[in-house]
Amino acid sequence: MKKGWASLWQAEWLAPLLATVLLSAALSAFVPPFRTWENISNIGFQSATILLVATGETLVIISAGIDLSVGSALALVGVVTALLLQKGWAISLSVLAGLGSGLLTGAVNGFLVVVGRIPPFIATLGMMGIARGLALVISGAVNISLPPESPFLELGTRRFLAIPVPFLIALVVALFCQMLLSLTRYGRHLYAVGGNREAARLSGVPVGWVTFLVFSLCGLITGLGGIVETARLSIGQPTGGALYELHAIAAAVIGGASLAGGRGSVLGTLLGGLLMAVIRNGSDLLNIPYEWQQVILGVLVVLAVLLDQLRRR
Repeated sequence: MKKGWASLWQAEWLAPLLATVLLSAALSAFVPPFRTWENISNIGFQSATILLVATGETLVIISAGIDLSVGSALALVGVVTALLLQKGWAISLSVLAGLGSGLLTGAVNGFLVVVGRIPPFIATLGMMGIARGLALVISGAVNISLPPESPFLELGTRRFLAIPVPFLIALVVALFCQMLLSLTRYGRHLYAVGGNREAARLSGVPVGWVTFLVFSLCGLITGLGGIVETARLSIGQPTGGALYELHAIAAAVIGGASLAGGRGSVLGTLLGGLLMAVIRNGSDLLNIPYEWQQVILGVLVVLAVLLDQLRRR
């Protein structure tokens, strides 16, 4: 029994799960508008993009890397997709081009880290500026609007069985990535590389390939997030995705991922992202200023890191 409780205490997803449940219960009791289905549905719409970006970021963090370019890459994907749709391209081709641009940013990051031997922090910091600059150049530094009757917008505004489609997309991607981590050789290699890169190399793990693929996969998932965001807002924003990288990293850390690598789960990140979404939604309903919401988020991240240290001890 003691071993079972100890195992439960070590679960990475326990803290964000309990925090989300308790906070939701408190808001439901004291803020009646929070418990309406319309508001819950809005949380699903608003959190989907961050959940997607955070899923990709979690994979990189598990490998002991970091990707600071996801926010800028998301903006670039949105601009590319919206511009092609505006020019009359088919929805399928526009979406593929958007996904391709996201994949390309991730692949370049992976190439710089693996072949160029540039630290992930520096490589992705450079890509942050490159992707944002390209988004501004391609769009002429203006938002690219889409017609309200475009079928593409249903991807970001439609519901399936009363559940927001963007949220369902985020859940499907999260499930796929969790299965990738838990059930495949690549997932085991990813944890091994994050835990001890040299030991993994000596054990025969293709460290370079694992690293390149995880950055590429993060870029592809970020591309999907950019497409969902563009469909939800009906515009491609060259300035969109601001601070999304910080929110994605925060969701991963709150969900139990270690910035030192080798530890984390997509399930934990999903719960961490939902906790952040509930906090933002509840703060809006309580008319808490955005500045104080940022303070709350910062405190939450610090507490998550402290909890991780306690678990390790």
